[in-house]
Amino acid sequence: MSSSSVSDGILKLATQYSLYTGCVIFSFGVIGNVLNLLVFTQFKQFRTNRCAFYITIESISNLLYQFLTISLTILTSISGDDATGRFFIWCKFKNILAQICGLTTLYIICFSAVDQFFSTNHRFSLRQMCTLKLGRYFAFILICFVIIHSIALGSSFSVQPTLGCVLSNYVAVQYSTYFFYPVLIGVLPVVIASSFSILAYHNVRRIVRRQLPIVRRKLDKQITAMVLMRVIAFVFLLLPFITYRIYTINFPVSRSVPMTFAIGKLVQAILTSIYTINYVINFYLFIIFSSRFRRQAKVVLVKKCWQRWKYWCCSINNQIEPANIPETRNSQIESEENI
Repeated sequence: MSSSSVSDGILKLATQYSLYTGCVIFSFGVIGNVLNLLVFTQFKQFRTNRCAFYITIESISNLLYQFLTISLTILTSISGDDATGRFFIWCKFKNILAQICGLTTLYIICFSAVDQFFSTNHRFSLRQMCTLKLGRYFAFILICFVIIHSIALGSSFSVQPTLGCVLSNYVAVQYSTYFFYPVLIGVLPVVIASSFSILAYHNVRRIVRRQLPIVRRKLDKQITAMVLMRVIAFVFLLLPFITYRIYTINFPVSRSVPMTFAIGKLVQAILTSIYTINYVINFYLFIIFSSRFRRQAKVVLVKKCWQRWKYWCCSINNQIEPANIPETRNSQIESEENI
């Protein structure tokens, strides 16, 4: 068997792998992030919680990233590649949007960990320092920075005949090699998220000593545990991809070396799928590791969304219920939201 046929087979395997994993990840990602949005926006206790606000932003960013990845998957299934190596504008736009979603998600996770550290701190002044209004300001500043940064760096990508869509600017290559990948989306978010989530967990272990309402204590413990699990998954899913990206930027493989190029594409497909799980996993982590979140999700999805939808359908069919039934349901839901 010739090396060209082997390399073609590896490329086909990489394409098929990207197609199937892309569809599966997209399906789970859309479902999980939509459910996250429903729970964190509809459940009463989460509406004024800063960490829940950050998780909501993360879910929106994750959804955008999911639609980007599925578009790349569709292009790959149609033409054999994601078309970034053939279209100049698409090459830039894909990298800009991917960086916007990626940086937003990474640093919103950091914000969640930092916020939990402050909100569970034994010092009252530190707890009062962070407010929902301040959190919105920080989120706005972050998104503005991410957009500007992503446009600046993404514009440095160009299409090379043998290499495809790569960074062509020397300064951008050096910046990506020594700061962007190893620091900005590597060490910095990992250190911030890990450190503050561990500190928040340490704070929560002493939370019983403080004079706080029991509902607030339970919510702090729940959110801190959820953030800690999210950070652990985030670190393990991020590091392999970052290492690979640093390597490929410094040692791009030409299409003129078909075997090496094919193996690189397969490795890229595998590591990208692992990295993309970061944009899918949050809801499922919360459901698995937090029994309280499972009950809260049940209240929102079954007692709120399903009942509203059923009541709306009944209204369309002119099946009018007694006026006191919705009020009774609302009172029952409000009592269940204090679980």
